[in-house]
Amino acid sequence: MSDTAMFDYFRLFNEIGIIEQLSRNMFEARLPPGFVLAQFSVLNHLVRVGDGRTPLAIAQAFQVPKTSMTHSLAVLERAGLIEIRKNPKDGRSKLVFITDAGRKFRQEAIDSIAPDLTRVAAALPHDQVERLLPDLEVLRKFLDRDRDVSA
Repeated sequence: MSDTAMFDYFRLFNEIGIIEQLSRNMFEARLPPGFVLAQFSVLNHLVRVGDGRTPLAIAQAFQVPKTSMTHSLAVLERAGLIEIRKNPKDGRSKLVFITDAGRKFRQEAIDSIAPDLTRVAAALPHDQVERLLPDLEVLRKFLDRDRDVSA
């Protein structure tokens, strides 16, 4: 690979990283006090892939240590946004379920960023977003598979 191409790949990931930081800060400013994007992301994950997952499986999906995930789950459980139940198939493990309050919290959080997304839409037309999404999905799917292969 040429140096120019290598630098373009670096620039791609650098831009994604900067976008992640800016969008995280934008979203966290809209969350209720005491909540961060990591906790919202757990709720979003449970809605997207289905609940009834073990804390370890959720930690692995986010590529964070189990202790970090345990903290996020504790915050969510104290707020009544998830329930942690014993696994009926394995008494040693637990399963995480999103509550109705958790689903409502997630939707309200998504709704709360509407003013920010309206500003973004004024700068980035929808047709451009539609063109970007497929390529970003290809990259995400590759990185997801690659993580599992190289782990």
